[in-house]
Amino acid sequence: MPETANPTTQVVDVPVSETSETVAGAPHLIALRDVGKHYGNVIALSDITMDVDAGRVTCVLGDNGAGKSTLIKIIAGLHQHDAGTFSIMGEDRKLSSPRDALDAGIAAVYQDLAVVPLMPIWRNFFLGSELRNRLGMLDVPAMKRITKQELLDMGIDLRDVDQPIGTLSGGEKQCVAIARAVYFGAKALILDEPTAALGVKQSGVVLKYILRARDRGLGVIFITHNPHHAYPVGDRFLLLRRGKSIGYFEKSGITLPELTGMMAGGAELEELAHELEQVGGQSERIEEIRAAEVVPGA
Repeated sequence: MPETANPTTQVVDVPVSETSETVAGAPHLIALRDVGKHYGNVIALSDITMDVDAGRVTCVLGDNGAGKSTLIKIIAGLHQHDAGTFSIMGEDRKLSSPRDALDAGIAAVYQDLAVVPLMPIWRNFFLGSELRNRLGMLDVPAMKRITKQELLDMGIDLRDVDQPIGTLSGGEKQCVAIARAVYFGAKALILDEPTAALGVKQSGVVLKYILRARDRGLGVIFITHNPHHAYPVGDRFLLLRRGKSIGYFEKSGITLPELTGMMAGGAELEELAHELEQVGGQSERIEEIRAAEVVPGA
């Protein structure tokens, strides 16, 4: 059972098989078993187990330094794990590059989105993978048509795909990136903190697109530090702290307050509350901190 914030509390975890197969016998899109990664003497990840399945959203939560970036770099082919197993559709793999990951059907959308702001939307959509006609020339009409249709399928209706992508909102840019990954054959989609720099309204737009990607059959890995963004769309939740798992739950096994409490860290919150008491902190603020110390099964 994964380590929890409160060892005296019984935690209901996701039942994880010893193999990379689902209960029905079909392989998971992605399965990690006791995966670890170290850089010299620094242990970045230790004993991480999680699954990604078609039509489900797996949320990976943790603060800065929790190990989220290392985990997605392993899955996206930027780094290789040095402990445990990482399998794709039941086959053990060590991806050597992002191209390997793409060939295996794994696409990553990062915070910076890697777009060219002054280029038209359709050019960004096909950047690096342009379509050409029989004469070897760019097939601009086809690329415009496909871009518009793929965005429509994701729920965004742009009148003009010739407009610079820099004119779109943050949520709309995320939609373009997600639609692009779907079009180019992604089976698993990694979203790295897609709502981190967005306001409430635009965050809601991105969460809607995550659900659309899930409904189109993708296995989504949603990396975030915000449980209030993860919980409405997530099916599974992996919580990381200092490179280790502190819990792995199905949605039915954890509530939003419990998820928030585990993210905050019960023992650390108690220590903070104690320190505030010592310096004469406001009693109502201290009680608010202690009220956040909620863990599943309490």
